[in-house]
Amino acid sequence: MQAAYPRTRVVMALPAESDGVFEAAGVPVLYCGVGKVNAAIALTRELCGYRHAGEPLPLVLNFGTAGSRVHATGALLACHEFIQRDMDVRGLGFALGITPFDTAPLSLKFEPLFTHLSAAICGSGDSFATADCGAEAASACSVLDMEAYALAKVCWLEGAQFASVKYVTDGADHAAAADWQKNVHKAAGEFLNLYRVVSERPDRAAPTP
Repeated sequence: MQAAYPRTRVVMALPAESDGVFEAAGVPVLYCGVGKVNAAIALTRELCGYRHAGEPLPLVLNFGTAGSRVHATGALLACHEFIQRDMDVRGLGFALGITPFDTAPLSLKFEPLFTHLSAAICGSGDSFATADCGAEAASACSVLDMEAYALAKVCWLEGAQFASVKYVTDGADHAAAADWQKNVHKAAGEFLNLYRVVSERPDRAAPTP
């Protein structure tokens, strides 16, 4: 039976990324929706529930899909650094990716969790990355998604642990839309295996009532 406030909280953008695999295994998933705003709202509400119940914050474990102009389609990557690739206030003299007058650094970094996977820098933005997506904004990021930075920032602000694994579905190019549709469900089983590795560690067990 799942704890009401599990020590490891899985977050995905869409049910298609789980493909029913987590549900079949009895593992609850927080589906946050597409984009940075939806992701931030959903996770903030979730962590508020933990705090209201007097529970310690969980490890937030984000599984999802991403495009990449660096890694091959089918690659499974551990992201531990996150950038907001579409924050562009250069007109006021701020560097690309910097949020004006914000206390957060340009990139949010977390302790790597899945060290056996290749590491990647994830750039999140409210655009589905294609060949027309600004190459300059994406140049510092090896994978491109639409939610991870927002999830990472909520965890950074709240002091929660955060880890993210991305499955490369497409090359963030002219064929990205068709490739994403074809590949979005393919990593669900691998995501579940990674979840089990973490959740079965003794330090991730739910507290005894």
